[in-house]
Amino acid sequence: MAETYKKQGSSESSTTESSENIIERNKVVAFNYRLCEVLPDGAHSEWMEHTKEGEPLYYLHGFQNVVVGLEQALTGKKQGDKIEITLKPEEAYGLRNPEAMQRVPLKHLQFPIGVKKPKVGGLARVRSEKGWHNVIIIKSGKFHADVDFNHPLAGRTLHYEVEVIAIRDASEEEIAHGHVHGPGGHQH
Repeated sequence: MAETYKKQGSSESSTTESSENIIERNKVVAFNYRLCEVLPDGAHSEWMEHTKEGEPLYYLHGFQNVVVGLEQALTGKKQGDKIEITLKPEEAYGLRNPEAMQRVPLKHLQFPIGVKKPKVGGLARVRSEKGWHNVIIIKSGKFHADVDFNHPLAGRTLHYEVEVIAIRDASEEEIAHGHVHGPGGHQH
């Protein structure tokens, strides 16, 4: 894994850190991030995603709620730590699967609110025996659409800048369900 760590804003202390303040399995982690693609020439694209001011992303560590390479890089980090990491496709959203392209009847596609017709490059959802899947419209006809089931970031090398905002113990219910509940998480 290609990694560059930058630790900023954390004070070194001679006392042993409590595991309560360390990212490990069964911890709820809140972090801010920015994401860009690493282009074939090694340059970085414009920032493609980022958290909004005051709205960090929350996840349950150890349950693959974020891409595997990012979760591994955050293991052992503390509140206030900042890291930069570059992930190969295998460590992020995987390689592109050419067999993930399929022809689907339009009646089986669910479009975002306000969208009536499929648009090339647009998003839709389709239900399978494994649940709902997001797809990208590749080509649209009168009765069918060719769709791509690959994640939009599959096959890309990604660069993250991350700042750990908060860490807490997960509740028994969160651990049982495998995701965060409450503010920043899932509501039941």
